[in-house]
Amino acid sequence: MADKIKFALALVLLAAGVVGFYLLAEQAMILRVLAVLAGVAASVAVAWFTEPGQRFFVFAQEAAAETKKVVWPSRKETMQTTGAVFAFVVVMAVFLWLTDKSLEWVFYDLILGWKKS
Repeated sequence: MADKIKFALALVLLAAGVVGFYLLAEQAMILRVLAVLAGVAASVAVAWFTEPGQRFFVFAQEAAAETKKVVWPSRKETMQTTGAVFAFVVVMAVFLWLTDKSLEWVFYDLILGWKKS
Protein backbone atom coordinates (compact mmCIF):
# COMPACT_ATOMS: atom_id res chain seq x y z
CA MET A 1 0.00 0.00 0.00
CA ALA A 2 2.87 2.36 0.77
CA ASP A 3 4.28 1.80 -2.72
CA LYS A 4 0.97 2.82 -4.27
CA ILE A 5 0.93 6.02 -2.24
CA LYS A 6 4.52 6.81 -3.21
CA PHE A 7 3.75 6.11 -6.84
CA ALA A 8 0.67 8.36 -6.70
CA LEU A 9 2.83 11.08 -5.13
CA ALA A 10 5.36 10.64 -7.95
CA LEU A 11 2.59 11.13 -10.51
CA VAL A 12 1.36 14.22 -8.68
CA LEU A 13 4.89 15.67 -8.67
CA LEU A 14 5.22 14.96 -12.37
CA ALA A 15 1.90 16.66 -13.06
CA ALA A 16 2.97 19.58 -10.86
CA GLY A 17 6.04 20.08 -13.04
CA VAL A 18 3.92 20.18 -16.18
CA VAL A 19 1.38 22.52 -14.56
CA GLY A 20 4.27 24.72 -13.44
CA PHE A 21 5.34 25.03 -17.07
CA TYR A 22 1.98 26.55 -17.97
CA LEU A 23 1.65 28.66 -14.84
CA LEU A 24 5.00 30.30 -15.59
CA ALA A 25 3.86 31.37 -19.05
CA GLU A 26 5.02 34.95 -18.43
CA GLN A 27 8.50 33.87 -17.29
CA ALA A 28 11.56 33.04 -19.35
CA MET A 29 11.51 29.71 -21.15
CA ILE A 30 14.46 28.45 -19.11
CA LEU A 31 12.43 28.79 -15.91
CA ARG A 32 9.51 26.96 -17.47
CA VAL A 33 11.73 24.09 -18.62
CA LEU A 34 13.40 23.98 -15.22
CA ALA A 35 9.96 23.62 -13.62
CA VAL A 36 9.26 20.57 -15.76
CA LEU A 37 12.70 19.11 -15.07
CA ALA A 38 12.27 19.68 -11.34
CA GLY A 39 8.93 17.88 -11.46
CA VAL A 40 10.45 14.97 -13.36
CA ALA A 41 13.43 14.80 -10.97
CA ALA A 42 11.20 14.87 -7.89
CA SER A 43 8.93 12.25 -9.43
CA VAL A 44 11.85 9.96 -10.23
CA ALA A 45 13.29 10.45 -6.74
CA VAL A 46 10.03 9.42 -5.09
CA ALA A 47 9.43 6.53 -7.52
CA TRP A 48 12.98 5.32 -6.87
CA PHE A 49 12.04 4.30 -3.35
CA THR A 50 9.16 2.08 -4.44
CA GLU A 51 9.56 -1.64 -5.03
CA PRO A 52 8.51 -1.35 -8.72
CA GLY A 53 11.00 1.51 -9.07
CA GLN A 54 13.81 -0.69 -7.77
CA ARG A 55 12.76 -3.49 -10.16
CA PHE A 56 12.79 -1.01 -13.04
CA PHE A 57 16.31 0.12 -12.10
CA VAL A 58 17.53 -3.50 -12.08
CA PHE A 59 15.79 -4.09 -15.42
CA ALA A 60 17.46 -1.00 -16.92
CA GLN A 61 20.88 -2.19 -15.74
CA GLU A 62 20.30 -5.63 -17.27
CA ALA A 63 19.09 -4.05 -20.53
CA ALA A 64 22.25 -1.92 -20.71
CA ALA A 65 24.38 -5.02 -20.13
CA GLU A 66 22.56 -6.87 -22.92
CA THR A 67 23.01 -3.92 -25.27
CA LYS A 68 26.77 -4.16 -24.80
CA LYS A 69 26.65 -7.79 -25.97
CA VAL A 70 25.03 -6.93 -29.30
CA VAL A 71 27.22 -7.14 -32.40
CA TRP A 72 26.33 -3.95 -34.24
CA PRO A 73 26.58 -3.86 -38.06
CA SER A 74 29.45 -2.11 -39.72
CA ARG A 75 28.98 1.08 -41.72
CA LYS A 76 29.19 -0.90 -44.97
CA GLU A 77 26.51 -3.37 -43.83
CA THR A 78 24.28 -0.52 -42.69
CA MET A 79 24.61 1.29 -46.03
CA GLN A 80 23.90 -1.91 -47.99
CA THR A 81 20.81 -2.70 -45.93
CA THR A 82 19.58 0.88 -46.23
CA GLY A 83 20.10 0.76 -49.99
CA ALA A 84 18.15 -2.50 -50.26
CA VAL A 85 15.26 -1.06 -48.26
CA PHE A 86 15.26 2.11 -50.34
CA ALA A 87 15.27 0.11 -53.60
CA PHE A 88 12.40 -2.07 -52.34
CA VAL A 89 10.36 1.01 -51.42
CA VAL A 90 10.90 2.51 -54.88
CA VAL A 91 9.94 -0.75 -56.61
CA MET A 92 6.81 -1.09 -54.47
CA ALA A 93 5.86 2.55 -55.13
CA VAL A 94 6.13 2.02 -58.89
CA PHE A 95 4.19 -1.27 -58.66
CA LEU A 96 1.38 0.32 -56.64
CA TRP A 97 1.24 3.32 -58.99
CA LEU A 98 0.99 1.02 -62.03
CA THR A 99 -1.68 -1.06 -60.30
CA ASP A 100 -3.66 2.07 -59.44
CA LYS A 101 -3.46 3.45 -62.97
CA SER A 102 -4.35 0.07 -64.49
CA LEU A 103 -7.41 -0.30 -62.29
CA GLU A 104 -8.38 3.29 -63.01
CA TRP A 105 -8.17 2.62 -66.75
CA VAL A 106 -10.13 -0.65 -66.47
CA PHE A 107 -12.93 0.80 -64.34
CA TYR A 108 -13.30 4.29 -65.78
CA ASP A 109 -12.49 3.74 -69.44
CA LEU A 110 -13.49 0.15 -70.20
CA ILE A 111 -16.29 -0.68 -67.76
CA LEU A 112 -17.96 2.67 -67.10
CA GLY A 113 -16.97 4.37 -70.32
CA TRP A 114 -15.98 7.64 -68.65
CA LYS A 115 -13.29 9.26 -70.73
CA LYS A 116 -11.09 11.76 -69.01
CA SER A 117 -10.75 15.11 -70.72
